[in-house]
Amino acid sequence: MNHFTRRDFLSHNGMGIGSIALAWLLQQDRAQAKPKSVTLREPHNDLLPREPHFEPKAQAMISLFQHGGPSHMDLTDPKPELTRLNGVDFAGDIKFSFVNEASKKLLGSPWKFEKHGECGTEISELLPHTSEIVDDICLIRSMHTGANGHEVSIRYFHGGIPGVLGRPTLGSWLVYALGSETQNLPAYMVLTDPGGLPVDGVTNWSNGFMPALFQGTVLRPKEPRILNLEAPAHQKGVFQRQNLDLLQTLNQRYLEQRPGEAELEARIASYELAARMQTAAAEALDISQETEATQKMYGLDNPKSREYGTRCLIARRLVERGVRFVQLFHSGQPWDNHSNISTALPSVCQKTDQPAAALVKDLKQRGLLDSTIVHWGGEIGRLPVTQDHGDPKKAGRDHNGQGFSVWLAGGGIQGGLAYGKTDEVGHRAVENVVTPNDFQATLMHQFGLNHEELIYLSSGQEQIITNKRPAEVVRDILS
Repeated sequence: MNHFTRRDFLSHNGMGIGSIALAWLLQQDRAQAKPKSVTLREPHNDLLPREPHFEPKAQAMISLFQHGGPSHMDLTDPKPELTRLNGVDFAGDIKFSFVNEASKKLLGSPWKFEKHGECGTEISELLPHTSEIVDDICLIRSMHTGANGHEVSIRYFHGGIPGVLGRPTLGSWLVYALGSETQNLPAYMVLTDPGGLPVDGVTNWSNGFMPALFQGTVLRPKEPRILNLEAPAHQKGVFQRQNLDLLQTLNQRYLEQRPGEAELEARIASYELAARMQTAAAEALDISQETEATQKMYGLDNPKSREYGTRCLIARRLVERGVRFVQLFHSGQPWDNHSNISTALPSVCQKTDQPAAALVKDLKQRGLLDSTIVHWGGEIGRLPVTQDHGDPKKAGRDHNGQGFSVWLAGGGIQGGLAYGKTDEVGHRAVENVVTPNDFQATLMHQFGLNHEELIYLSSGQEQIITNKRPAEVVRDILS
């Protein structure tokens, strides 16, 4: 007779999500005896639901991060003076990232802007679908990182300090503070692009100095989005139930013989919960349940927007089922339009505009927008001058972290508002300047959290998301 250990059994008969489920289950079970109201100053290592500091407006967030730096003066921040001065040398000082291709000749936008909605916010013709939701979004036109580089600004937005690696991202802070609203799905989920990882890779959803439990869980960008989600055909049904029952028996016998390992083995014994996670994940990712009208609204009938629309629709289904934080990323940095902006910019807009607007519309019609924040924006913007000006058709724009746009919707954010200003050509934020730290503090506030009181002890040091850098809640954009 051949003998095999319990660990051999688990290795050959895991039947499911595997490492994702097991890591999640081990942490969940560890904390079953802990009270719900653990203070946020006390380090913890579980995803049990926790009470915020005060009454929240938001329960979940979907971040549509636009790597590369969308050109605000061509999309969301009309500059008639820039158009008037097209081809004229800019009189001010400009910091270039690509000096060898630099030019001080101003480049007016070739695309028209029009007012939309009851609020009358002006939006570019490149974003016809975003134009339809202007009454539901707050367009911040005065973002400022002070740095033109991609990675330095990405890490500022995600981790709170420009350019510094090893920091938890916003999603990690939120799930650390508030835990999970679902016991069947990860609290922090990441939807990457089939083309590959974004610039700065996995750092975009890093747990930093926090336990791995608080890191973003990445779904595969293609079907199947979770490998081995279903048990093999020969193990389904009665056979799977028998396996789980046998596993429970083996666990109990093991506990009786080795009382010193009771905690670990008791947690492994609850692996049956992974079967429920399998079922929940399969159901959440099954967009075939959506009506034809809903799928069309997200642009799934259009090859240009189908892929991004599918991920936006999945994001809605995830928050609908209790996931706290969802992020969508692009491959590389498609908004980094150093050249050929006349064709490159419309292309990425065609991919993202309809799905992003549909997400806001869909959440609103389902009654979820009031409690879900949607974020759209990149880490930087673009310069008002041209890059590679030799051939106007090949012209582009260099990096600009001095002033650019992002938008927010839902979760107690005031809709129909254009907040802040850049100068007359769109180079610098000059009114109601908002830094990534202000951005983080404001989002935390909407989740019922004081960013200065949400503390994590790392190597004996008290850490907060902004690392005690100056940050203010932007109360003017709150409803």
